[in-house]
Amino acid sequence: MNLFTWSFLLAVLLSLALRLYLSQRQIRHVRQHAAEVPAAFRDRITLQQHQLAADYCVARQRPGQWQAVADSALLLALTLGGGLQWLWQQLAARGLAGLWQGVALIGVLALLSSVLSLPFGLYRTFIIEKRFGFNRTSWPLYFTDMAKGGALAVIVGAPLVSLILWLLHAAGDWAWLWVWCSWTLFSLAMLWAYPTLIAPRFNRFTPLADPALRQRIDDLLARTGFHSDGVFVMDGSRRSSHGNAYFTGFGKTKRIVFFDTLLTQLDEGEMEAVLAHELGHFKHGHVRQRIATTFLLSFLSLSLLGWLLTLPAFYSGLGVDEMAPALGLVLFMLAAPAYTFPLTPLFSQLSRRHEYQADDFAARHSSASELISALVKLYRDNASTLTPDPLHSRFYDSHPPASLRIAHLERQAQ
Repeated sequence: MNLFTWSFLLAVLLSLALRLYLSQRQIRHVRQHAAEVPAAFRDRITLQQHQLAADYCVARQRPGQWQAVADSALLLALTLGGGLQWLWQQLAARGLAGLWQGVALIGVLALLSSVLSLPFGLYRTFIIEKRFGFNRTSWPLYFTDMAKGGALAVIVGAPLVSLILWLLHAAGDWAWLWVWCSWTLFSLAMLWAYPTLIAPRFNRFTPLADPALRQRIDDLLARTGFHSDGVFVMDGSRRSSHGNAYFTGFGKTKRIVFFDTLLTQLDEGEMEAVLAHELGHFKHGHVRQRIATTFLLSFLSLSLLGWLLTLPAFYSGLGVDEMAPALGLVLFMLAAPAYTFPLTPLFSQLSRRHEYQADDFAARHSSASELISALVKLYRDNASTLTPDPLHSRFYDSHPPASLRIAHLERQAQ
């Protein structure tokens, strides 16, 4: 045991303790405020709807706690418990070595992670989501999606992993930089490929047919100077009754996508306001900023990895006897989240700031009152809690709490 051992063990335990603490705070705070609808929503949401959202929020926290404990136990078993070293030896005993041994190791770990997370996914989908009336996924569709995802991981992920491991083996001291360049190019390629090649393998996308709504959208796009590859409706109702809208792709492949459930929840003015909010993200450059941030963080992470790969204490301190690039990469990927979890509030705060800016854009180019109406309907129909714990919200919520967001928009509407 060395400094890496003790710092990693401390990071894992503190991260787990913080996750459980935040979850318990969320449960306690939501329950304490379930008896009364917040004043700002009393004329829009009933007490029964408010209490349903509280029950839904609490129900979703429980499996999250169990999974946090299970993930931490698996992490310690693979590292300090010697599991990773054992898997490496088993692969070597079967005649695998070098690059293919590393590819096989990452494949086995990905499969193991999927198998262990499966019960939690099934519980969320077929117990919690079904209990609250949101699940529309059938068992065959659920496992078909899993099979498609697994096939996609093999088709796309295996060549990428092979390239990364080959670079770590062959590119010398600057291997991490070549890995970063490859990862950056791959990420940009996925931004292009996802809307046109990948997403249609899981959902059906059809051009928006409503002529009145389409005209409102075209007018909004024209006055904001936005160009897209089209406006599409996705059959989200096959899996869930939750509604959403999003942009995907970049350049000429940008697409506006509405869940079909959203079209039944909101009227034309509200849909326009929601779209204006999404346009605000593009006009403020939020998408580019997030991509640039991701590339910068990956650059820093890989440069750190390049240094750690040369340190015997890094391997031995985390339960591995052999210095191999594949083992170093896996150890880094396993250990990093425990160290970076305390930084989560910083990224959440940045995301909430972006949401306020997008709301301001929507208020200027559409209607603040229509966006308020749309958000209240979405809070109600998606059973989103109106009273999250403030500390939990600062850590996890990418969007401002409902009360603060609505108050901000009401000031814009005046």
